[in-house]
Amino acid sequence: MDIAATVLDRKEIADRVEALGEQITRDYQGKKLVLICVLNGAFIFLADVARAINLDIEIDFIRVASYGNETESSGSIILRKEPDIDLAGKDILLVEDIVDSGITIAWLHEYFTIKHQAASVKICALINKYERRIVPVQVDYAGFQIDKGFIVGYGLDYAQKYRNLPDICTLAK
Repeated sequence: MDIAATVLDRKEIADRVEALGEQITRDYQGKKLVLICVLNGAFIFLADVARAINLDIEIDFIRVASYGNETESSGSIILRKEPDIDLAGKDILLVEDIVDSGITIAWLHEYFTIKHQAASVKICALINKYERRIVPVQVDYAGFQIDKGFIVGYGLDYAQKYRNLPDICTLAK
């Protein structure tokens, strides 16, 4: 597949990530903030947003699977990697590449609230996309709102490819 069009270019992304970092810095003054990166897609976004936050933070990772194939969610969540640090009583900011159906992020919110007894759990997503939203979730820090379409780049993939693109693009078929 080839790139069809650029939806968001690297400058737009960088500017928005910087603004998100400033807002998160203001909102979490005096708190014990832990960024939890949802692997694999959010790793690039996490690296950039973490550098844009001017606070002492901790960073950890979680990996879950919910996709039955490249584009359709299976609806069930499989935990593949748990965080390594103690999260009890800390403020968790889940860093996700895209919130689409809402299934995964709702599961993660409950997982950190109940199992890890976090003081708070909020969501930071590069892309907030409503096209296939099944479960209502609140994205507290949204980079961009995209209504529909399949996108790749800046961590987002198609069959594990295109994550390394610096822009967010659509694919030609």
